[in-house]
Amino acid sequence: MRPFLWEATYPAGVVWDAPLAIGVLPEKLDQAVERFGALPALRFRGARLSYRELGLRVDRLAGGLIAEGLTPGQRVGLFLPNTPYHPIAFFAVLRAGGIVVHLTPLDPARAVISKLHDSEATWVISTDLPALMPTVEHLAAEGFRVFIGHDAAWDAADALYVPSGLPDSEPVAWPRCRPEDVALLQFTGGTTGQPRAVMLSHANITAATSIYEAWNKPQDRAFTPADRVICVLPLFHIYALTAVLLRGLLGGAEILLRARFDAASLLDDVTVHRATVFLGVPTMWTALAALEGIDQADLSSLRIASSGGAPLPVEIATRIERLTGHRLGGGWGMTETAPAGTNLVPGTTNRPGGIGLPLPGIIMQIVALDDASSVLGPHQTGEIRIKGPNVTSGYWNRPEDSAAVFADGFLLTGDVGYMDERGEFFIVDRKKDMILSGGFNVYPRVIEDAIYEHLDVAEAVVVGMDDAYRGQSAKAFIVMRAGRPPLTLAALRAFLTDRIGKHEMPTALELRDQLPKTAVGKLSRALLKEI
Repeated sequence: MRPFLWEATYPAGVVWDAPLAIGVLPEKLDQAVERFGALPALRFRGARLSYRELGLRVDRLAGGLIAEGLTPGQRVGLFLPNTPYHPIAFFAVLRAGGIVVHLTPLDPARAVISKLHDSEATWVISTDLPALMPTVEHLAAEGFRVFIGHDAAWDAADALYVPSGLPDSEPVAWPRCRPEDVALLQFTGGTTGQPRAVMLSHANITAATSIYEAWNKPQDRAFTPADRVICVLPLFHIYALTAVLLRGLLGGAEILLRARFDAASLLDDVTVHRATVFLGVPTMWTALAALEGIDQADLSSLRIASSGGAPLPVEIATRIERLTGHRLGGGWGMTETAPAGTNLVPGTTNRPGGIGLPLPGIIMQIVALDDASSVLGPHQTGEIRIKGPNVTSGYWNRPEDSAAVFADGFLLTGDVGYMDERGEFFIVDRKKDMILSGGFNVYPRVIEDAIYEHLDVAEAVVVGMDDAYRGQSAKAFIVMRAGRPPLTLAALRAFLTDRIGKHEMPTALELRDQLPKTAVGKLSRALLKEI
């Protein structure tokens, strides 16, 4: 199949068949601890952990999990926002031979419980933030083994690091892990909008980090011990986990871990703490660009700046380039690819719909929409499919769903696009109805199912609409039952509060007397969009 069109377009020094360092994640951490020992690894509020301290805390928590009975292959849910408990618990579960299940703190309790049941997880690690405690208490009442870390501990340098209920155990003989073992169950809606747990192995995740290095190192964009990397993207999302946290730790950088995004705090990280790397989503860059006084700020410490998760408005990209001197990079990926896929060539002008070139070790093709085995040529539009060592083997306990998304060993992405004569890929549409809102995947069917629980609603359709801040947001079209009073947007959002996540909340509502349907009587998003 070689050579690929995109190889000739690669930046100088980048090669498609670069060797990839595929292995086991706890061993990768051990290597970082050995190499970078006393260097700072994590900074979070009043706490600053060196690589050696991080490794020690991981080992102690892993020992505690084993002492409490965790056995290899057991699933452990991490119901955590951005806090040092996340990387410590992530590596500790893997060190103990377990499988991490990422849970979203934005989700209501019933969604969290559904994901725990789906992944067959009975253990949960969380923290005592007030916003999380109602759900944490609900989980405990449902019989899950919940271990709670104390958030206030991170205000001091000598933070406690073992959640309550777990012994602070000395390291033991660790279970043996293999690269092919599942490391992470990461939920995604896939093509249906129903949450499914993507199985990502140690090999998938370490391949993804190595793929990013094979692309970035020849361009002097790899993370190094001299870097201070802002991590405000949520660690329960695969993009932040792989492209920010793991790349940063494996490269010896200091991670400036932040609990939540605030544009003024982000600016402070750059101007005061002299951060060198920031990977964000368009909403973050938009907020930064709008800050009062930003034109006089010293942003010269930034050497790597990137935007992902959704398209970035051209005017924002232009303003950020003027402020920082950097043309924002970006690319495309999926939960199923951990999430390496494509990258834009740094410094080049992005064309509408362009997602860049396939990264080293990755093969991408365009196939006919009605025949997933029929490969199309340049400038022919079809579905994008992908293959590489970073690509999942499928979905947890869903063999039929897994089989349906593969053809000839390639994962079918659900994205419609084409490849040009240079090997650059473009997306023109989505087979999925997924909405990209502020970097999060939002699935209309999940919102619709929740709306239908309202007894006054007869019909509901949710579609994505353009949103200058989020990129896209959800809009609900609703038909009320006869004789029932009309809903307001505020009333709808209040009703949905404990049913869907904050990132899924509709930002617009339109009441209709009727909604368009297909010839067989099914509600049609496509027809609605055409009206």
